[in-house]
Amino acid sequence: MADKRHTYSIRLDWTGNQGTGTSAYRAYSRAHEISAQGKTAIAGSSDPMFRGDAARWNPAELLIAAPCHQLWYLHLRADAGIVVVAYSDEASGVEIEQADGAGQFESVTLRPNAKLAVGSDEDVARRLHDAAAQKCFIARSVSFKNGARTHLRDCVGVGEPL
Repeated sequence: MADKRHTYSIRLDWTGNQGTGTSAYRAYSRAHEISAQGKTAIAGSSDPMFRGDAARWNPAELLIAAPCHQLWYLHLRADAGIVVVAYSDEASGVEIEQADGAGQFESVTLRPNAKLAVGSDEDVARRLHDAAAQKCFIARSVSFKNGARTHLRDCVGVGEPL
C-alpha cells in the first residue's frame, strides 16, 4: 500500500501594526491570528518575555498543546478493548535560548492521566502510551526528546474527577 499524503493549510495574519509597522522593535505588537476555513481563529502572540501578550497563545504553548499523543492513545485503547472514561494531560516544554536570541526546544514532557473503566488491564494500558508515541506524527517529526510519564487509575465511577 502506498503512503498517504495529508496536506494542511492555515492562514496567519499579523494584526500588530500600531500605525508605524516595524519601524522599531518596540513600535509593533506581536499579535496575530491563526485561521483556517470553517474554524474559529486562534489569537496568537509571542511569549511576554519577547514583548508578547500573555492573554494570547504563543508558539511554544501551541506546540506542546498538540493533542496527537492523546488522540493516538485513545484510538489504540479503543482497538484494544480498554475503556477510557476520562483523560487529561499536563504537558510542559523547555526551550533553550542562545545569546544571539535563536533557540530551540530541549524537551517536551507529557503527563497523561487516564481514568480506566473498572476491570481494564493497566499493564496493556501503560504499554499503549509507548505505542502512541511511536504513532504520533508530531512526536515523530521533532528533533528534541519527548517523553511521557503515565498516570493510570481504575474508574470508581463515571464523572468522578481524575
